[in-house]
Amino acid sequence: MGKRKEFIGLVVSDKMQKTVVVKVLRISKHPKYSRIMKSYNKFKAHDEKGIAKLGDTVRIEETRPLSKDKRFRVLGVVKKAEAPDIAIDEVKEIK
Repeated sequence: MGKRKEFIGLVVSDKMQKTVVVKVLRISKHPKYSRIMKSYNKFKAHDEKGIAKLGDTVRIEETRPLSKDKRFRVLGVVKKAEAPDIAIDEVKEIK
């Protein structure tokens, strides 16, 4: 058996209960023009404990199919989001 794929990406959605959407950057070189190209893939990953929040950088690993779209699971948070989520009501109270 081969090794499971691992990616590091940014959480772009955490609105589902045990699922996060992770945006993974892939850099490749154009075969003819030798220009560096960026392409992104979005993967749904299973987050059982709910540790990943919006804006976090996480490590995901390939696993067996967990649902129609989920084929990855969250291994851990590499870097927390810099700006904490602040509700609009709290901002109005501060001013």
